[in-house]
Amino acid sequence: MSNIDEKWLWGIHTYDDNLFLNEGVIAIGWKEFGDISRFPADREAIKKEYALTYPNDPKGSIPTCAGMLYRFCFEVKDGDYVVYPSKIDRMINIGIVQGSYFYDSAEDVYPQKHNIKWIKKLPRTAFSQGALYEVGSALAFFTVKNYADEFIAALDNDFVKKNKSEKIDPTVGATAEEIIQSTRDFILKELSSKLKGYDLEDFIADLLNAMGYRTSVSQHGGDSGIDIIAYKDELPPRIAVQVKSQDSDIKETTIQSLKGAMMPGDYGLFVTLSNYTKNAQVFLKANPIIRGINGVELVDLILKYYDQLSEKYQKIIPLKKVYIPVSSNND
Repeated sequence: MSNIDEKWLWGIHTYDDNLFLNEGVIAIGWKEFGDISRFPADREAIKKEYALTYPNDPKGSIPTCAGMLYRFCFEVKDGDYVVYPSKIDRMINIGIVQGSYFYDSAEDVYPQKHNIKWIKKLPRTAFSQGALYEVGSALAFFTVKNYADEFIAALDNDFVKKNKSEKIDPTVGATAEEIIQSTRDFILKELSSKLKGYDLEDFIADLLNAMGYRTSVSQHGGDSGIDIIAYKDELPPRIAVQVKSQDSDIKETTIQSLKGAMMPGDYGLFVTLSNYTKNAQVFLKANPIIRGINGVELVDLILKYYDQLSEKYQKIIPLKKVYIPVSSNND
């Protein structure tokens, strides 16, 4: 959390701009959870109750959601600052919390509330790209860390004038890199969680098809050491492909099994979501007829050929093409 003279700086999102702006509150949902303050200030107690209240939620989301409830009730204090990007007018609103948490049982969507006094509203263009990226968090309620000073400085009457005098936004390059890295992380996580084992083999075959290869997937359950056969056209060479979805790095012996299954004249391709041990990398370097692709390189190929992937896999890894600003220093 960001501490500004013993006050915290929080960020929040909502689908109900009118509630926040017209009624002078900030609020989050989870009505079924009820009044958070009926519990002691104990994260584990909140987490346990959340799991009981929302048994169908993914296990990985429980700590995150329970953590937001805990912080909203027990950590937000009178006098804390809040940054809220409103969608209705695309403005950045800065306010001060007034009073303690309360539960509004008459509210259907956002019953967990704090009163707030909005003290400043500024256009998004007044802030650096890095600051905008931070308050664009996917979470409903979060702490503002990296650009807390910039939002507090925005309370100064000369803030907009000072910022407009700067010709270059130094955060642009960093923000672009953060977005790119977040996208790469997302792709690997989706592959790891949704396409294990044989499902990953089918996906790699589809990716190779998108790259212009003709493929056939080996019968599942076979022990030939070859998962996919690929050809660039009707003529040799044949490419023998082995795919591994394990989290641990690939050992030399595993790649040797692919080489042992290859026929004379074959080329080999080994694909993993992880990486290769040092001995495996040495083996690949000594055997150039086998190409090893690790998780990072696989993501590069997915991004390059995403538009040619089948609709099935575009739904599994949903991406949207956007343009992001980059630093002019990259030219």
